[in-house]
Amino acid sequence: MKNRVVLILALCACVEAASEVIRARAYIFKAVEGQIPTELIGTIDFDQSGSFLKLNGSVSGLPAGKHGFHIHEKGDTGNGCLSAGAHYNPHKLSHGAPDDSNRHIGDLGNIESPASADTSISVSDSLASLSGQYSIIGRSVVIHEKTDDLGRGNSDQSKTTGNAGARLACGTIGECLFCLISHF
Repeated sequence: MKNRVVLILALCACVEAASEVIRARAYIFKAVEGQIPTELIGTIDFDQSGSFLKLNGSVSGLPAGKHGFHIHEKGDTGNGCLSAGAHYNPHKLSHGAPDDSNRHIGDLGNIESPASADTSISVSDSLASLSGQYSIIGRSVVIHEKTDDLGRGNSDQSKTTGNAGARLACGTIGECLFCLISHF
């Protein structure tokens, strides 16, 4: 009888742990104005480790320089990534830097593309999460054309978008049970 109780408790713990997402992946597509993107240019893997979310991946074909990097509210990548909506901001805060206390959940700062190689992505965040009430699963990751000013610019756009400009690429964040550590 005691063994059965232990087995039942172990099964319940596994089921409860399985409901918490710890890995996700987004396939990144080049934005095409007015269309659903179809050209795959990279992948980003999301790993939840306690309260930290780690993003690692690689994207090809981006212009050299810094690009705003955000989680957007919808997983719809249509209309040249515009259907992804605004930055994910359920708390209705101002746009900011990843280390600011007052910022959107989706504010992940900038990634930097080299002049002649793929863009390597390695970001760690303590606000975005793959589980819970404000999970980013089913939302999208968007790469913008310009540098995100992190909410420190002088225009109204600075406090909402960071003046990061048009959308160059995007992908929907989906649960990944069997992700291998490999990138496009």
